[in-house]
Amino acid sequence: MSDLAERVRRAKPEPFWLDDDASPEPLPPLAHDVSTDLLVVGGGYSGLWSALLAKERHPDRAVMLVEAGTCGGEASGRNGGFCEASLTHGFDNGLSRWPDDLPALLRMGRENLDEIEAAVSRYGIDCNFERNGELDVATDEYQVDELRDAAAAMSAYGLPATFVERDDARARFDSPAVLAALHDPDVALVEPARLAWGLRSACLEAGVEIFESSHASAIDRDDAGVRVRVGDRTVQARRVILATNAFPPLLRRLRLMTVPVYDYALVTDPLSDLQRKEIGWAGREGVGDSGNQFHYLRLTRDNRILFGGYDAIYHYGNGIRRSYEQRQATFETLGRHFEEYFPALQGIGFSHRWGGVIDTSTQFCAFYGTAYDGAVAYALGFTGLGVGATRFAALVMLDLLDGAKTERTELEMVRRKPLPFPPEPARYAGVQLTRWSLAKADANQGKRNAWLKLTDALGLGFDS
Repeated sequence: MSDLAERVRRAKPEPFWLDDDASPEPLPPLAHDVSTDLLVVGGGYSGLWSALLAKERHPDRAVMLVEAGTCGGEASGRNGGFCEASLTHGFDNGLSRWPDDLPALLRMGRENLDEIEAAVSRYGIDCNFERNGELDVATDEYQVDELRDAAAAMSAYGLPATFVERDDARARFDSPAVLAALHDPDVALVEPARLAWGLRSACLEAGVEIFESSHASAIDRDDAGVRVRVGDRTVQARRVILATNAFPPLLRRLRLMTVPVYDYALVTDPLSDLQRKEIGWAGREGVGDSGNQFHYLRLTRDNRILFGGYDAIYHYGNGIRRSYEQRQATFETLGRHFEEYFPALQGIGFSHRWGGVIDTSTQFCAFYGTAYDGAVAYALGFTGLGVGATRFAALVMLDLLDGAKTERTELEMVRRKPLPFPPEPARYAGVQLTRWSLAKADANQGKRNAWLKLTDALGLGFDS
């Protein structure tokens, strides 16, 4: 076994963010049949924001949340902690899909980020919220002009994005891989699990009933509202929000709308003062590179480096298993790429390695809808960019349940559904062909082959 493989193997097979003494004690499962005004299914960001904002809107209404595991234990506690203003998985995706609504989407996204920051302060959530922005870095020559053009396009829409030439980019983030960068100040970094735990605490203080280890398995309609089977109990609710994201939806109509994809990350041991000096990064921005198979990087509170992304693994039949969260080949690939980014840190130890499942939609970002004559609302398909967008999604779902016509509900992004993924085996074949094509494009100056051009024309997406 190589030295790198051994260093990766020695890392703790657990999400860094969840390996925290601040982790709250689990809450008991639902133990009796019950009724409520609003039932939220799912204890990740979208579910927690939905429950909290519902209580802020209507303090007198009963709100209950059920979570199959523990709140924040899945994607919301395993991600990189990039809390972005974008509601559309980036400016380019929003421009290509909803150009008429884009000015409103950009404004609402920035307002949403401001409101998240205000909520973190108001509820005293200790998640190390740092609004330091993000550097989108070019690591291949063809990407330099793409970033320059992107900065100009964003600026034309009033966004404070700036193109950063190589020397200035290296002064901010000293890696030989960096050829230029685009700086977007409208990005914050958070400790993702602590954000989820803080929202959980705020919900409890607001009077939301939360039951963990309580798996919702079925939903149907009756004269009194909606019934949801939770374990061997039944919850009768006037309204329901479904926030299950990557996990199998309770509504059959949604089963082809997303695919679960596994994303992976490594975290290093804490850097010494000398090692910190070697790489610069004084502004502590989040960093992402511009490839189709991209990496994301950030510093933690105690000066470790989180290095994730690149591989996006789909398992046949929408497979979701705990065993998929550990993938030695991917961790070794990430380790090699890490050392290409940071040759000065070659030989550093890795403390944690993990994977987690995210829900991908063909439009790269969340879609919305209702069922049972408006008694049920859902938002799915965040495609790995849900830390910020989930709060906006919660507001949309609450608007839909209230039957309210708002600026949010009138957005084309909210009113129209993306194309579904095909059923198996075409689904698996299509995902694998797309992954292969994206890798080929990265190796060929970004040139997209016939398959990628076809998926672009059809509005289909699969992101690494």
